Parts: sequence; C-alpha cells; structure tokens
Amino acid sequence: MSSFICNVRPQSPPQDVLLVCRGHTLRVTPRRKDPRIRSPGSSLGQVLQKLGKADETKDEQFEQCVQNFNKQLTEGTRLQKDLRTYLASVKAMHEASKKLNECLQEVYEPDWPGRDEANKIAENNDLLWLDYHQKLVDQALLTMDTYLGQFPDIKSRIAKRGRKLVDYDSARHHYESLQTAKKKDEAKIAKPVSLLEKAAPQWCQGKLQAHLVAQTNLLRNQAEEELIKAQKVFEEMNVDLQEELPSLWNSRVGFYVNTFQSIAGLEENFHKEMSKLNQNLNDVLVSLEKQHGSNTFTVKAQPSDNAPAKGNKSPSPPPDGSPAATPEIRVNHEPEPSAAAGAALPKSPSQPAEASEVAGGTPPAAGAQEPGETAASEAASSSLPAVVVETFSATVNGTVEGGGGAGRLDLPPGFMFKVQAQHDYVATDTDELQLKAGDVVLVIPFQNPEEQDEGWLMGVKESDWNQHKELEKCRGVFPENFTERVQ
Repeated sequence: MSSFICNVRPQSPPQDVLLVCRGHTLRVTPRRKDPRIRSPGSSLGQVLQKLGKADETKDEQFEQCVQNFNKQLTEGTRLQKDLRTYLASVKAMHEASKKLNECLQEVYEPDWPGRDEANKIAENNDLLWLDYHQKLVDQALLTMDTYLGQFPDIKSRIAKRGRKLVDYDSARHHYESLQTAKKKDEAKIAKPVSLLEKAAPQWCQGKLQAHLVAQTNLLRNQAEEELIKAQKVFEEMNVDLQEELPSLWNSRVGFYVNTFQSIAGLEENFHKEMSKLNQNLNDVLVSLEKQHGSNTFTVKAQPSDNAPAKGNKSPSPPPDGSPAATPEIRVNHEPEPSAAAGAALPKSPSQPAEASEVAGGTPPAAGAQEPGETAASEAASSSLPAVVVETFSATVNGTVEGGGGAGRLDLPPGFMFKVQAQHDYVATDTDELQLKAGDVVLVIPFQNPEEQDEGWLMGVKESDWNQHKELEKCRGVFPENFTERVQ
C-alpha cells in the first residue's frame, strides 16, 4: 500500500480546498476567482476583523448606546448652530431698531412737544435689546456650550474603548490559539526532536524535549496574563461607559425643556417690555398729532409781493366799495356745523357775487385783478391784525351752499374743494386712490378726523362720482403733495 503525504492549502473562501498528493491533484470544490480582487472591503476577513485576528467581540446594547450618543451629538450641534443664528438675527434687529430710533430723533424737531420723552423711549429701547441679547447668551448659549462640552471627552473614551476591545480580542485569540492548537504544536515540536535524535547524543534528547515543553507552557502562561490584563482594562472602561451613555441620553429631555423654556420666557418678557415702550411712543406721537392737528395757528398778514401759497387760490377780492377786506378763508379739511357757517355768511358782502361766479362755471383768476383792486387789497390786509384760521363747511372758496343749490346737486355730500393730480400716483393700499396726472378729485372730509394723517386728503375722483354716484365705493385717500388745488 502506498502512502500519501498531503499538503492542504485553504483557498478563499475557506470552502475552496486544493489537495495535492504526490503528483495527484484533487479538487474538493470548484475553484473560483478570489473575491478579494473585486471587493477590497472583504479582503482577508476585513483585515482579520480590524486586527483582532478573527471574530470581534460584539455588545449590541453598547452599540445602541453609541448610536444614541452620535444622534444626540448631532442634534445638539445643530441646536447650537441655530441658536447662534438666532442670536445673530437678534443683534441685527437691534441695530436696525437703533438706526430707526436715531432717524426719529433726527426728524423730531426741538420745538415739538414730547421730544424728551421720545429720546428717553429710544434709550430704553436700546437698553432692552442689549439686555435681551445678553440674557439669551447667558441662559441659553452658554448652557448649550456647557452641555456640548462633555461630548468630546466621552467620544474619545468611546474610541479608546474600541482600541482596548481590539487588544482584548487579540489577546483572547492568541490565548485560544495556544489552547486549541496544543496537539498541533506538539506535532511541530516532535518533528525537530526526531531530527535531533539522529544527531544528538542519547543523554541530551530528554533535556531538549523538556525545554520545548517548558517554553510552550511559558508562552501559554504569558498569553493568559496578557488576556487577563487586557480584559481588566477593557471591562473598566466598558462599565463606566455603560453607565454614562444611558444617563447622558436621558438627560437630553431636561436640557431641551430648560433651554427652550428659557428662550420662550426671555422672548415673552422682552415683547412685553417692548410693547410698553411702543405704547408710550405711540402716546407721544398721538399727543403731537393732536396738538398740531387741532391747534389754531395764527397767520399774520403780509404784503402780497410774494407768490400766493399753494392752498390760497381764493376768488378775487370784493370791489372797493365793499367793507374792509375779509381775510381769506382756508379749509383745514375738518367740517364745522352748518349753523356756524350760516352765521358767518352775512359778514361778507362779496360772497353772493362769488357764489354767482362759481355757479356760472367761470371761477375768477388771481391774475385778473385790476391794479386798483390789488393795491386796495394790500392796504387792507396790511392793516388787519392776526386772524385765526377756521373751517367753514358751508363756504368753500367763496361758494355759498344754499345760494347756488343747483350748482352743488352733482357734488358729493360734504364737498370741500377740487384738486387736480399733477403726477401719477400708484395706490399701495385698498383705501387709496389710483391717480393719473390730470385727474380731478373732489375733496371731502374724513368721517373720523382722528384717522386723518398729515399730508393726506380724502376724496373721490370726479369721473367716478359722475359715473357711479356711490361715495362709499369710490372714495379714498391720496397724498396732498401730488395734487394742486383748482377750486
């Protein structure tokens, strides 16, 4: 019977084994191309399981804790980034509010009432923004930084634990290899001993064998000591992290609650205080508006050398035979009771003539005055004392309501005067009129005088009024400086 010496060469994957026996080749399974050539990720058992020399020690519970840790770190980093963005926006809003208040201080003239109060409100507004930003930094951002400051240390300890796990696996596999390969090692030892038996004397063969056995036992003992040491170091780190990671994961709820409660509380208090400041500023501005809107401004008569003002396009003065020239009447867009208007009518003998002129459709031109009339008017006006501007709802530029009733039938109720648009105006709100250059607007009073803004008038376009006769649908506000008074 012939004997066979077989060399067994494991192929990759392990089930592919090639047997070579004294010139005879036996193929146990079909030989395939080494998959490591196509897939470097699977090469050499994932580099012998990351140099643990074989299978890794798995701890699913700890891996879940690590996943939670990474998720918690990602969420915290994002929250920190968004909080910094929020603080940057608060600072930008502070700067914008500060510039707006500075603009108000510049346009607020010194002789206007409430200037000191407005300046004080602006200072308090600036301090309130600063306090809000600083409290956000102290109670939210710094707390956030402290919360995230513990993650780098834990992350490095997790990485160190992974390295110690590799050391533990390496020591474990080394020790197991010595334990499981005892017979194989004895066979390897016996082979050189048999060779030495041929060359060594009889008396030293036993000593050589005893030396090899002692050396093997020494290696096994050293491997066991290294395994115990590596296991101890790994378990110490593993136990600490097993306690800290779940505790850190559970602490996120309380941290989120405290952080967002602080932000919400600070924002609520900020808006409360800001609302008070805005209310105080609104009171100051309302007081300014009332004083300037309802105050009676005295007008001193001056020689008519200069050109007349925009709103002083009144009819020509009465003849020389009339009594002392009546001061021209300016309309301040606030209707007065008709009784006051009726009481004022008899005082101006020139009104009937003016009413007839308006009813006839030919308003007198300012340039049509005769030289004698102009001189008389100047002399009369120079001798008059300061007069008070008043509003007569019944008399508008010399037109007497009731005397020319037929001429006012087509005008809207409360009609005051006409203006003509000098420029196009695009309405920016639903209660504004859309004007084209040349449009004629019939000016009427505001239903609520307190709603009137300075520089704005209420009216209805003449074309819309003649077509629809619906005041509620056609009326609207428009800027006075876009128009010129024509009647």
